[in-house]
Amino acid sequence: MKINNVKLTISAVRMSQFPDDNKEELLLVGRSNVGKSSFINAIIDRKNYARTSSTPGKTQTLNFYLINNNFYLIDVPGYGFAKVSKQLKAKFGLMIEEYLESRTNLKAVFLLVDFRHKPTADDKIMYEYLKYHNKKVYVIATKADKIAKSKHLKHINMIISTLGIKEKEELIVFSSITKQGRENIYQIIDNIIPNDSPVA
Repeated sequence: MKINNVKLTISAVRMSQFPDDNKEELLLVGRSNVGKSSFINAIIDRKNYARTSSTPGKTQTLNFYLINNNFYLIDVPGYGFAKVSKQLKAKFGLMIEEYLESRTNLKAVFLLVDFRHKPTADDKIMYEYLKYHNKKVYVIATKADKIAKSKHLKHINMIISTLGIKEKEELIVFSSITKQGRENIYQIIDNIIPNDSPVA
């Protein structure tokens, strides 16, 4: 897969604002400080296109990135940030729930977790919630460059056992710094969206 062009087309807070062009969609979820913006930048091969924030929880919309004029990668508000008010947390939850229950063109979800630590209770709840809704979930373990290679297997097994992952290929060890795992992501996208073609 080659990324030819990227455009942030829509920042939505309700279903009426979602794109209506029926392009296939990939959803990106995770804790506020797990590195979602860095993941996006690494995948689309652009520096600082998705802006990282020093304030976790700042993203408060569903951001639709149109890739190659062919499909959307959607970044949603991070969960698990204590300083976000309960009212905002409830709003984000309803927004994501509305999206998951309404989008027939959603093909898969990338759930980002921190490779350095055991998945949190929020991570586990999100994983089980997505599975309950019969969504195809790929767990992306970010910040892999922070862990010595000799300890990778230990951390992989910790994530698999904590979340109850059944298929090992559904866990991808990833680093936005070294680009480890990026080709695996590209292969997944190629398999899900086979009609992706270069666009000038």
